[in-house]
Amino acid sequence: MQKIYVIHENHEWTDPLKAELSARNLPHEDWFLDEGKLDLSQPPPEGVFYNRMSASSHTRDHRYAPEFTGAVLAWLESHGRRVINSSRALQLEVSKVAQYTTLEAHGVRTPRTVAAVGKQELLAAANDFRGPFITKHNRAGKGLGVRLFQNTNELEAYVHSSEFEEPVDGITLIQQYVRSPEPYITRCEFVGGEFLYAVRVDTSDGFLLCPADECQDQGGLCPTLPTSKFRIIQGFDDPIINSYKRVLKSNSIHVAGIEFIVDENGTKYTYDINTNTNYNPAAEAASGMSGMAAIADYLGTELVENGWQAPQLSRAAAH
Repeated sequence: MQKIYVIHENHEWTDPLKAELSARNLPHEDWFLDEGKLDLSQPPPEGVFYNRMSASSHTRDHRYAPEFTGAVLAWLESHGRRVINSSRALQLEVSKVAQYTTLEAHGVRTPRTVAAVGKQELLAAANDFRGPFITKHNRAGKGLGVRLFQNTNELEAYVHSSEFEEPVDGITLIQQYVRSPEPYITRCEFVGGEFLYAVRVDTSDGFLLCPADECQDQGGLCPTLPTSKFRIIQGFDDPIINSYKRVLKSNSIHVAGIEFIVDENGTKYTYDINTNTNYNPAAEAASGMSGMAAIADYLGTELVENGWQAPQLSRAAAH
């Protein structure tokens, strides 16, 4: 029997989607890939496989979930199964370096970034930046590990302190700090490779910008207020949308949120592709839109195109 298989490692982020799938009577199954086994001699089941693996899985004690998901996606793709957010999407999800090089290759401006492994190399890289700069983890998610420094002395004190966060993949990024005249960023949401909506996110309280309710409830892990921090922009229309669509298409990414910031001169800098995108319920309720509903509709269409036929009600059941 054909199904929609939801590949992930965080129930809180997928429960809203599963509710939408159930409301549409779409057959689906949960693949929680924090651990498991994979018999390469066996073919995968038939169906549509939606990859929602997260770069921040290690913060939930699911250290090897992305690696295991990569193996599963390779297995699925080798058998020609329909994968939404492919193995290439996963590669970009877990590497900011991969994201930036791909964006630049498509003519999308990113902040100047240097990747460093080792504390001394990190400090040496900072010497090449003038003015404020930020650090972030190459593999992170939710804005974890992002810090703003005014100078190298501040960075050196942090690096040699007990507060220093070692990246899970060992790669720390030093990045140009883009000063915006107003404290907000813009996140563009795409479903099925098509633009859904843009949301304005208030950054005045910091860089941890996960929109999910689950993040907002974790004791300040994601300091966002559901009503004031996120606001869907009505009628957003910008040439950058088409650039983003080309990036997504060329990398077999079907569902994603892409974030940019605008500096004092009006220049846009794109700094994140999130292939495990979440949506803010309060902002969506205020605008009458639903990202998870759009994904459920898209997955249903993909399932039908993959050969699934909805069961027909008998004449007696219909009446």
